[in-house]
Amino acid sequence: MKDYHINIFYSEEDGGYIADIPDLKSCSAFGKTSAEALRQVEIAKRAWLEAARDEGKPIPKPKYRPVIYQTTAYASAA
Repeated sequence: MKDYHINIFYSEEDGGYIADIPDLKSCSAFGKTSAEALRQVEIAKRAWLEAARDEGKPIPKPKYRPVIYQTTAYASAA
């Protein structure tokens, strides 16, 4: 199974890094470093998935792909 795509970006306003998983609504985390944000969002992902299972909610399959990957894949296939 493919894993979920994770975005990590620096937030001037927050003074640190934000990591989010677009396929999992509202699943995000903060860290002072990008590595810390990644560790924290992995914890948030496990909690998100566990809560969805416990509540009987559907769990989306990983499908988000940033446009850059879609464009690159298209260019290399041409």
